[in-house]
Amino acid sequence: MNILLTIGILSLWSCVEKTTEQSQKARHVVVIGFDGLSPDGLRNADTPHFDRLMAEGAYTLNARAVLPSSSSTNWASMIMGAGPEQHGITSNSWEKSNFVLPTVAESEDFLFPTIFHLVETQMENPEVGAIYHWKGFGRLFEKSAVDYDVNPDTEEETARLAVAYIKSKKPDLTFVHFDHVDHEGHEFGHGTPEYYRSVEKADRLLGEVMAAIKDSGMANETVVVVSADHGGLGKEHGGESLKEMEIPFIIWGKSVKKNHKLTHPVFQYDNAATVAFALGIKKPLAWIGRPVKNAFEGFDETDGYPTVER
Repeated sequence: MNILLTIGILSLWSCVEKTTEQSQKARHVVVIGFDGLSPDGLRNADTPHFDRLMAEGAYTLNARAVLPSSSSTNWASMIMGAGPEQHGITSNSWEKSNFVLPTVAESEDFLFPTIFHLVETQMENPEVGAIYHWKGFGRLFEKSAVDYDVNPDTEEETARLAVAYIKSKKPDLTFVHFDHVDHEGHEFGHGTPEYYRSVEKADRLLGEVMAAIKDSGMANETVVVVSADHGGLGKEHGGESLKEMEIPFIIWGKSVKKNHKLTHPVFQYDNAATVAFALGIKKPLAWIGRPVKNAFEGFDETDGYPTVER
């Protein structure tokens, strides 16, 4: 009798969780990535738009990048739901024709499956766009999976094209990449007035993209994820320090908890898994990323091991 009761309770809980997942499914996801944006930047710059997203959504300023804390490795991990041990992109010198560690799974020759590929193969006639300020991002995903693929020359043009695309196409998945914060970090150093001014500019650009989501009429059916590839130490990154490894992770939109601080660890590769979860698509077995379900209403996973804040 007890066994049957236990089975019944577990079955009921499974049905409740599936119903919750279906009800929180979003029609659109917009991922906005800022190269080199550190938690320190958000704490010390004037960032009303970032602050509003945190107040209206779920967030942590203690998410963690993957090693090495370089751009290619971390942008790849963000869109591939896995670390360099799986996708094989171990440095900025990686190319399909120049790599040391082969990928463990392929969506096309030498390339690990990305969230773009999942959307393209699992959704019906999806609209997918990638607008990226750093040219190197363009070699990290399957070109056949993206309908709008553009590499603007400036951060201002990146925002302008992203705004126009969102308003005109109302895409299922949009990825927007801004590179200027990293430029200022390398030239002037993290924690400098110049760096904080670049973060404030990032805030204004974020505001433009968020306004486009609202003006498009799709805001009520959209989840927005905001994050970064790495932080920085002095004028560099790529090392193992906490300043280089910690990144912000902010999620806002349909079914997302409001003013909710995420208290359990979030990793770079959880970004893609969270996008897949929000869109209701299945992630590959090769992905190690887990969706950040605690950001959504109806989910409260605990295990007694919360994030240790430094």
